[in-house]
Amino acid sequence: MSTLPAPAPTGALSPSRAMATASRVLRQLRHDPRTIALMLLVPCLMLVLLRYVFDGSPHTFDDIGASLLGIFPLITMFLVTSIATLRERTSGTLERLLAMPMGKGDLIAGYALAFGAVAVVQSALATGLALWFLGLDVTGSPWLLLLVALLDALLGTALGLFVSAFAASEFQAVQFMPAVIFPQLLLCGLFAPRSSMQPVLDGISDVLPMSYAVDGMNEVLRHTDMTATFVRDVLIVAGCALLVLALGAATLKRRTP
Repeated sequence: MSTLPAPAPTGALSPSRAMATASRVLRQLRHDPRTIALMLLVPCLMLVLLRYVFDGSPHTFDDIGASLLGIFPLITMFLVTSIATLRERTSGTLERLLAMPMGKGDLIAGYALAFGAVAVVQSALATGLALWFLGLDVTGSPWLLLLVALLDALLGTALGLFVSAFAASEFQAVQFMPAVIFPQLLLCGLFAPRSSMQPVLDGISDVLPMSYAVDGMNEVLRHTDMTATFVRDVLIVAGCALLVLALGAATLKRRTP
């Protein structure tokens, strides 16, 4: 009697299997123009809208444009990744893949590579648009701005992969946005300096990754050279993304109950 191959251990990670997963996801995305438009064009359109909302006050755009350059990609990547991963699970694709010699780490790494590749394009488009067409004025290097925007998009990808494990439908995945993204948006220092908040809220903001994403953007906005604060912010955002990816691999379910 034939039997299915034993699933790979949860912690196993094979570069070849991860790359195969990434290639499959990218092929699927290529045939989904609406998702591509959401990931690549919506952040750019939001920046254009923001620029002309503050058309009479360009300094305001300079003050918040850099921060939103990181926040917009984070939000869109979170939304798309959570829904796309959930769709894979509800359709039975994940169950079939995990019945093969493929570990959860391979799948999470493959999804991260695929959406990370999209995040590179998304961040480059948004950064180039903001700097060279919308006139965003920053003191630091545009490459540092691009680095933070890319890390923010990767963080959104990691958060989307993680929360998809706790949703039973695409509607529930969307419902996680107010719970995961909106509190960070309110407490990240975009609307008011974190130091001016109530001490409890200031303390909460210190453990939210979006706070360091905004801080990193502001460091590029104000300083010519790479500062120690900027390095700290970048490392924290990158570390949070890796931690959330690891949690996503640990909590990945074969299918939705």
